[in-house]
Amino acid sequence: METKWLEDFVSLAETRSFSRSAQLRHVTQPAFSRRIQSLEAWAGSDLVDRSSYPTRLTPAGETLHDQALEVLHALQTTRAMLRGHATAAQDVIEFAVPHTLAFTFFPAWVSALRETFGPIKSRLIALNVHDAVMRLVEGSCDLLIAYHHASQPNQLDADRYEMVSLGEEVVAPYSKPDAHGNPLFELPGKTGRPLPYLGYAQGAYLGQMVELILKQSSAPIHFDRVYETDMAEGLKAMALEGHGVAFLPMSAVRKDLRAHKLVSAAPPELKDLSLTMEVRAYRERPAHRENLKPGLSANRHGVDDAHKHNAQALWDYLLAHHGAL
Repeated sequence: METKWLEDFVSLAETRSFSRSAQLRHVTQPAFSRRIQSLEAWAGSDLVDRSSYPTRLTPAGETLHDQALEVLHALQTTRAMLRGHATAAQDVIEFAVPHTLAFTFFPAWVSALRETFGPIKSRLIALNVHDAVMRLVEGSCDLLIAYHHASQPNQLDADRYEMVSLGEEVVAPYSKPDAHGNPLFELPGKTGRPLPYLGYAQGAYLGQMVELILKQSSAPIHFDRVYETDMAEGLKAMALEGHGVAFLPMSAVRKDLRAHKLVSAAPPELKDLSLTMEVRAYRERPAHRENLKPGLSANRHGVDDAHKHNAQALWDYLLAHHGAL
């Protein structure tokens, strides 16, 4: 039995809706339903009356709900104490960041932050996009930094979370240059001679952005997928070796462009083969954090006032320099 099953179950008891709880828990409805079924299999009893709408708990479900609240509260209190011991004295601000941003945007951003905001002690938790968002939802980080595009919003509830735009990131295609400085592989390619394509693994956020670029392209693009990974740095390494075309964020390639190790793979006439995203910082609203029910709260109440002050001071700085969304 996994604790996230209990968290799912408590959410379902609160919303009385599988679809709403799935949205709040950032999983698909079929996946959410399977997790509830797994909990029922563990309990050996039906916990939810699926014949009614809104959804109701069975008597067994009511019993488990009360116990689940106590168990989750006890676990979260213990975790807060442990995290408080580990981080309170250090005043470390924890960031949950998707892998690509962790390698590309974050290091330069922190350097600039230290020059203007002042010294900052940080802990970076690099994850895939879904898990990074869940870190924030579960109260396991101070700030989430993530890409945002209107076509793929992360569905964070604006009543519970506030956000700041830190800047923009452009994704575009790049290739290793030949001896004359021209791209080894230039788009759009030909039907009989498709270009070797270095693509993102299925489900990767940047992969979804690239699919949007290709869909909106004014010319058909001819690719032969020869390699894939879920991290931009992995694609860049392959592009630097001349293995094909990769769509990469500017923060990942800026130095390589200056050194002429990579060049644009898009000719001037194909101006629509790029896409601009926002880079946003998110945090849970303090008022919401204080008002959460104990069974659903995963916040670090054991962290001392100094840590809270530092995290708040950083957020106030970001608001002053970038503005809330």
